[in-house]
Amino acid sequence: MSATPPWSPRRSAVSVQLLTQFALDHGLNLEQCLGGTGLDLGVLADPGAEVDAEQELSLVRNLARHLGHIPGIGLKAGLRYHLNTYGIWGFALLSSANFLSAARLGLRYLDLTYAFHRMRLEEHDGEAHLLLDDTDVPEDLRNFLIERDGGGVLRIQRDLTNQPAPVRQVSFRREAPSDAQPYIDELGVRPLFGQAENRIVFDSRILELPLPGANPEAALRCEEQCRALLARRQERTGLSGQIRDRLLATPGRLPDMEQMAEAMHMTSRTLRRRLEAEGSSFRALVDEVRQALAEELLATGVIRLEEIAERLGYGEVSNFIHAFRRWKGVTPGRFRRG
Repeated sequence: MSATPPWSPRRSAVSVQLLTQFALDHGLNLEQCLGGTGLDLGVLADPGAEVDAEQELSLVRNLARHLGHIPGIGLKAGLRYHLNTYGIWGFALLSSANFLSAARLGLRYLDLTYAFHRMRLEEHDGEAHLLLDDTDVPEDLRNFLIERDGGGVLRIQRDLTNQPAPVRQVSFRREAPSDAQPYIDELGVRPLFGQAENRIVFDSRILELPLPGANPEAALRCEEQCRALLARRQERTGLSGQIRDRLLATPGRLPDMEQMAEAMHMTSRTLRRRLEAEGSSFRALVDEVRQALAEELLATGVIRLEEIAERLGYGEVSNFIHAFRRWKGVTPGRFRRG
């Protein structure tokens, strides 16, 4: 497994909500599902929440430990991932002209999904091959996740075309299970196990299949939103994202660069150099966080300007007013009234 996994470190909580319900339906309790994940009922009840990818992996580890002995259990979990669980990414695929354009768009914005496999599409002599690379997937989770991500691919295909996929062959790197029938029932073919790659092979005619929900204008606008959403998530990654999160977690006592560098076990010189490599600076991040916190505090309508200035680390309220005017073009008082 590489030092930096290829999947996005943040993702929608919908996947952990689906997996938890799936586990409950198969006899587990919440403690068995959520133990050691850092997840709670609040996350499970909030469709707009986001979680760390590592939290989802911890949840998968719990499911694999309790249910992994059941042949095809990951495949059944993956088939629950209908297109409407992917938000704007799913709408973008539904609006595409044909299956090929949907597949290309989907792979382009794969970081907006819940997959842990890198994927690529190849065409060979009348066949479309989807390869799922599990190199970076934790070894103890590969059996469950290859089934889940493979099942998710099948569900997406069925939701897009309203018909079963013309699967010709399926190959898995994992060892053969005790019973292959659940795989045959869902895939329509007997998979090959112990192979060099994870590969799903379709009849290539599916690629040109028109989609019933095709809408070029909607597809274009959905892709624009996918691009924007991916950019926002990527902003929260890297060292800049880590520092931003730490600053937001300590309003009223924002650390200086020396304190932040010490907390992150590096020198201030190293921190400055790494931020410059990301096109950022500690001062710019502090400024950004102060602005976000100021807007939130002003929106309450009850916190005095003097108290807000103090919480944000300004010695004088006049300094806060000057900074806010620079950010928003208006004074804090006028912003609050507006």
